[in-house]
Amino acid sequence: MTEGSRLANAESLAPVVRSVFGWDRFVVRVERMAGGSKKGVYRVTLDDGGSAVVYVWDESEDYWHDVLSEGAEDPADPFSHASGLALFEAAARRLSAAGARCPDVRLTDGSRTVFPADIAVVEDVPGGSLEALLERDAVAAERPLAMVGDWLRAMAAVRGPSFGKVAFVDAGGRAASPSCQRAVLDHALAQVSEIAAHDQRMAAERSDLEDRLNRLAEPIEPRGDWALVHGELGADHVRLDAGGEPVLIDLEGARYFDVEIEHVWTRMRFGDHYGSLGRFDLDEDRLRFYQVCMHLDLVAGPLRMAATDHPQRQWFADLAEHHLHHALGYR
Repeated sequence: MTEGSRLANAESLAPVVRSVFGWDRFVVRVERMAGGSKKGVYRVTLDDGGSAVVYVWDESEDYWHDVLSEGAEDPADPFSHASGLALFEAAARRLSAAGARCPDVRLTDGSRTVFPADIAVVEDVPGGSLEALLERDAVAAERPLAMVGDWLRAMAAVRGPSFGKVAFVDAGGRAASPSCQRAVLDHALAQVSEIAAHDQRMAAERSDLEDRLNRLAEPIEPRGDWALVHGELGADHVRLDAGGEPVLIDLEGARYFDVEIEHVWTRMRFGDHYGSLGRFDLDEDRLRFYQVCMHLDLVAGPLRMAATDHPQRQWFADLAEHHLHHALGYR
């Protein structure tokens, strides 16, 4: 993706704005928001002072498109590329039904008749991220933190008939792998192979790490049902509305899975604030196994992104280096 490839501007979004807000409204400003490596996220300001956010799913907005691993777009794979309007719509429905607040959706359109890409127009949530509030005022963050903890418990009570992306399972799909831990193990072993091809440290440790992964997976008993998880629920993926109420974003990775995989991520991303989310009944064997696999995931993906023209490619390289040390040092 390059700067000139972006589709969204005041002219191209004018028909979208008219469809949602009426023919007497026009666009004053279009601003591409930070983040959004898999889709374009644009804040659109209108002439009456109102605003909305437009999500744009298109290859030209997806930094990952040219660096995806083989099979990464297979909908039956729970770790497939988490991008697309259908994933967003299914995740928003299921998470909202569980009681978690997602952005209000004003329009979704995959026809490409009003805009040359799949889009969703959602409410603008202008209060910044929960991550920023935690850094600025931890006391003020206590209430939204507690609400997120309540959502995590409510989501954990939702059961799916199979594991995998919400859109895939809710449409009747069934996972090909026999269990979550088998799917995670196969994914992690593939990532070890991928990383070892580019890093001598991983190549030297490859055999020991593969043995370690198999040992960690061995005592885990398969489950017969699976919880609803967001997939990347960190404080940076919680925004606050004007009243300080939390709203989940980046929903496309939502899936039915072992709930422990959610908590490995939230524990890393919330850091010292994780305990404020409340207490959860979790399987320690799964936590240990999914932790090292998460480190590997945060090496393989960022290494690919570091090779793109993403404006934060050095940040991705540093992230991969950080998690490589954790993956190789995990016992």
